[in-house]
Amino acid sequence: MTPSSLRKRERAAWGFVAPSLLAIGVFFAIPVFAALLLSLTDFDIYALADIGNMRFVGLRNYERLFSNPLFWGAMKNTGLFAVIGVPLSIATSLAAAVILNARVIKWRPLWRVMFFAPFVTTLVATAVLWNYMLHTRYGVINWALGAFGIPPVDWLGDPSSSIPAILMFVVWKTFGYNMLIFLAVLQTVPDDLYEAARIDGAGPLKQFRHVTLPAIAPTLLLVSIIAVASFFQLFAEPYVMTQGGPAQSTVTVLYFMYEEGFKWWNLGSASAVAFVLFVCILAVTLVQLAVAKKVGAYE
Repeated sequence: MTPSSLRKRERAAWGFVAPSLLAIGVFFAIPVFAALLLSLTDFDIYALADIGNMRFVGLRNYERLFSNPLFWGAMKNTGLFAVIGVPLSIATSLAAAVILNARVIKWRPLWRVMFFAPFVTTLVATAVLWNYMLHTRYGVINWALGAFGIPPVDWLGDPSSSIPAILMFVVWKTFGYNMLIFLAVLQTVPDDLYEAARIDGAGPLKQFRHVTLPAIAPTLLLVSIIAVASFFQLFAEPYVMTQGGPAQSTVTVLYFMYEEGFKWWNLGSASAVAFVLFVCILAVTLVQLAVAKKVGAYE
């Protein structure tokens, strides 16, 4: 291939990726840069009325943030949601996808629709419904536990059970989306590989470990990155179900940012929270990519 042909192909490639790069720049890079700039100011409700009231304060917002126990409580809660919720969500969706991909299962399209349905339902409506299901006296979950002799649990009123209660709802609400991604990639795994594994005497578990997991590793990495970002940005669920309570046990970083920005109108401080959250998600994503590359999930 001549140098002029290479240059033409390079220009054509840039032409194809240019719209995506432009969208990333407008909707991602610029907002992140703007949040960083705002976090260095005392932008508040007075500055909204007159931009002349805004002053540059340097790192003061970050100093105030890192000395605030409520912020560290929100970080801890968000970490708990992510550490427990991400593996639980991925395991549930992968198990459902593997089961629904098996040919022995009847009415597979019907089951797929049923499992995916929670993802497309209105979040607020389903959160209110789960509030009733988790009710201490009338909730169906406590009724089911009572059948096994387990006393009623104050799911949303006890700090020790509020995070598991919200996690149950979040996993139920979101696992259908990941299940659909896993189903799509499972159907691309050649049957020849499973046939060869069966001839070698591999049972279902060994087939899953030595055939399925390596084949879907890049997709597994993608789903884990999406799940981590989603759990780090948990907001609507605790906002609707508990309002951050009880005893602020379900206040997440995004919920804390919302209160700083739209309850107390400390928009500069809220921007600092947003930028810290961005750095946390970026750091965890880089760690995930490094680990995945080390174990050979992608090249």
